Amino acid sequence: MNAFKAYKACVPIAWSPKLYITLVRGIPGTRRLHRRTLDALRLRKCNRTVMQGNTPSIRGMLQQVKRLIVIETEEMYQARKQKHADHRAVRPALVVNHTPFPASDSSQQPT
Repeated sequence: MNAFKAYKACVPIAWSPKLYITLVRGIPGTRRLHRRTLDALRLRKCNRTVMQGNTPSIRGMLQQVKRLIVIETEEMYQARKQKHADHRAVRPALVVNHTPFPASDSSQQPT
């Protein structure tokens, strides 16, 4: 599964004043320029999310390191968090009854 599908939310993409940026690929082995860009975005560890404003300068930085990150709008981020919370929620206990079914009258008649 690629990194984007892991973070893909089930909501339509719309313009948002805030962007949620998640680092999904490791920093070792990347160019120095990319490492410095990630540091400027405050992304220092994998699978960490930061919130940035949707400005042209930030979008330019994101374009530079687009293969290392996943960008979500506020609605996408909230939907993904809600889906994760629903998945981790306590479910009702599964009750299994092992008592045999009562025999029906037609099965007890001799043939």
